[in-house]
Amino acid sequence: MNRHPICDYENSDYQQSFWDSGTRRYEDLCEARAIARLMPRKGRLLLELGAGTGRNTLRYQGYGKIVLLDYSRTQLRQARERLGDSGQFLFVAADVYNIPFASALFDAATMIRTLHHMADPPAALREVRRVLAPQSAFLLEFANKRNLKAILRYLFRRQEWNPFAPDPIEYLPLNFDFHPRSVRGWLSENGFRVRDQATVSHFRIGLLKKAVPAGLLAYLDYLIGFTGNLCQYSPSVFVLAQSDGAGPAEPAGFFQCPNCGNPDLKEDPPASMLSLVCGECKKRYAIRDGIYDFKESLPL
Repeated sequence: MNRHPICDYENSDYQQSFWDSGTRRYEDLCEARAIARLMPRKGRLLLELGAGTGRNTLRYQGYGKIVLLDYSRTQLRQARERLGDSGQFLFVAADVYNIPFASALFDAATMIRTLHHMADPPAALREVRRVLAPQSAFLLEFANKRNLKAILRYLFRRQEWNPFAPDPIEYLPLNFDFHPRSVRGWLSENGFRVRDQATVSHFRIGLLKKAVPAGLLAYLDYLIGFTGNLCQYSPSVFVLAQSDGAGPAEPAGFFQCPNCGNPDLKEDPPASMLSLVCGECKKRYAIRDGIYDFKESLPL
């Protein structure tokens, strides 16, 4: 099982305080444009890593089925309330270091506003690559340490850390900014090829967001974002990568036990609670409120 520290949004009002307040409408519109520009419009099975309350989920409507994976059960409950039980969506509580799905299962994946909580990005990206079929699309967003504000603060000695250095900077516990070159290196090392890049949220300045309508600001941001393959100096960067041709051509199953890696989990409907049971290690994982819960196993 995973030994990495996890940033848990359990019982957080993140959606309400951060997004629903309206102060981040500009950032939300910028991300919507980046997704529409970079992400393939349709596919079979999409894995949304760090899906939270499903803020971006409806932007992938061309996919036959969408799996929302998040470590927070409360965030997933909000996502289920938002999206309903149409059958197109599957809600899974788990962490990115131990994705509870069979290898080569998905033909697309996204990870937006999630990598910056990863203490070990290469390990997380390695696991993402495992569950993707060869030649699959992976849309990754990361917080860029080499942004213009950080560069100016460094040049005027308002901060000690060097935005040009390749190592991550942890500005709050389990909140990291990364150098673009480092992220591209981790992707390459773990079986991905970068296809396209977009810089995002260039105008993330409080006074500017108040003075200029969010839609206009996001459109200008979108136009500047086309320079993303040449240089990256914005606070947020989107990368469209493609998984290489290595790995199994067909998945061995659907769910995979995060404890032992067995891809053959069976539903077990006892009177008390529906669950999935691993035929190898006998670990049992609950299905509560429409959420497949792999954060911990049930007592034997």
